[in-house]
Amino acid sequence: MFNWEETPELNITPLVDVMLVLLAILMVTTPALVYEENIVLPDGAAKTSISKMPELEIRITKDKKVLIKNDKFELISFPDNFVLLGSSYSKETPVYIKADRTLLYEDVMFVLKSVKEAGFSKVALETGG
Repeated sequence: MFNWEETPELNITPLVDVMLVLLAILMVTTPALVYEENIVLPDGAAKTSISKMPELEIRITKDKKVLIKNDKFELISFPDNFVLLGSSYSKETPVYIKADRTLLYEDVMFVLKSVKEAGFSKVALETGG
């Protein structure tokens, strides 16, 4: 008869041998597999060139004069004058502000705030290096 208290022993040696053989086969054949997919890339629009957006450069001298191209403004009257001048430019136009190093931080920030309030979003302070 059967002895129900006896526990069977598992022999996993053949399973390990089979798995090692399969692993070796996989490792040898994987580098030999080459998969190639032909991709058709779309033609680019090389005929159209991107027009560079004009830049607006604002310079502030040490005697608190604000220069934009050929126009000269006093620092106090700059916000009103810039609103009028800025209406001829797109609000996406990059604006660069250059200031003399002897100016107070407050004066430069006044010009920066005025440009931002006029609706320009791309405003940067330019340094000498």
